[in-house]
Amino acid sequence: MKRSRVNDIMEEADATMRRFGFVLPPFAYWTPEEFRTRASDARHVIDARCGWDITDFGAGRFDELGLFLFTLRNGKLSDLEAGRGMCYAEKLLISKKDQLSPMHTHFLKAEDIINRGGATLCVELFGSDDAGGFAEDRGGTVMCDGVAVEYGPGEILRLAPGDSVTLRPGDWHAFWGDGGDVLIGEVSTVNDDETDNIYREPLGRFSDIEEDAAPRHLLVSDYARWLA
Repeated sequence: MKRSRVNDIMEEADATMRRFGFVLPPFAYWTPEEFRTRASDARHVIDARCGWDITDFGAGRFDELGLFLFTLRNGKLSDLEAGRGMCYAEKLLISKKDQLSPMHTHFLKAEDIINRGGATLCVELFGSDDAGGFAEDRGGTVMCDGVAVEYGPGEILRLAPGDSVTLRPGDWHAFWGDGGDVLIGEVSTVNDDETDNIYREPLGRFSDIEEDAAPRHLLVSDYARWLA
């Protein structure tokens, strides 16, 4: 993706979130220079990879296959392993109309996916085989706002604003906005995007950035290079 396109997506996403009453934390608006200056104090933000995250999954077709995310907070895997402490994470996502977030699951993370506003959020579901892999002939059970819902292989949940679904490891899922863009909330156990995204097809989690412009704000995938 071109950096200029990333900058535009950030501006558009910020406007969308504000339209639905969500304002990002102060570090979201730091310039790269401010981030460098405050890197010591913001060590948890950096290590937990909180912040802007825009991906085309390495396919180069963001409007068709892509997702906007902002990680608001993220705990520690060591706390999760200990069973106490900061064991949670929270994100805001934007899935644009007919923009696919591809079929995937997680080994570790359980997550609530919440339609926070906009159009209908479609979530396609499949179960796992005995080894935890994708199973085109299996369904399962999820919780929708605390109510158990059985799903068949390939069944599509349609979540209106305010609706949510709880997805556990082994629930294979893909999602997109139907009829318009959707603002999505994600509340989960500790999130590790480096190792805990398992895609049905071979895809990359982070985009390669073509530096055709200066960054408006840093992406989480920029931290290692810009803040080393």
